[in-house]
Amino acid sequence: MARESGAEYVHTNRGGDITFHGPGQLVVYPVVDLERMDLGLARYIEKLEEVVIQLLSEYEIHGERLKGATGVWLDVDQPDKTRKICAIGIRSSRYVTMHGLAFNINTDLKYFDYINPCGFTDKGVTSMEKELGERQYFMHVMERFYNIFTRVFDINDGLFILPLERDE
Repeated sequence: MARESGAEYVHTNRGGDITFHGPGQLVVYPVVDLERMDLGLARYIEKLEEVVIQLLSEYEIHGERLKGATGVWLDVDQPDKTRKICAIGIRSSRYVTMHGLAFNINTDLKYFDYINPCGFTDKGVTSMEKELGERQYFMHVMERFYNIFTRVFDINDGLFILPLERDE
């Protein structure tokens, strides 16, 4: 499978099933002290989902939660069209989070053909580029994500993002 796609398979200890990380994705792995922020793991995941939902709404994309599945989804009321735009897989140890989310901005979706993303066989995967019909300015989306993240989590300092991808 990995050989056919040109992708490398790496096993991790985070929550969730198999996913893909690659170019065109905003991959965010916040390190958060849940106890200090007075958050349980479920509420933390809900807040991560909320950041992406609010970001998508700025682009007039209706993101939502799907009962029984983490991440952010589109068209959850239409099971034959439901598709994931953001995967979330979290682990915590001693109330400190590891891993995080992968948000498809300009992601080449062909890699998802080689896996059952997050263990689902009956759901699709999408990206902002696919939904909006044009490539998105990655750094602009990342900046919006940062602003919403700091607002949703009520963080005023101590947060930084290391971009791994630059727009061409």
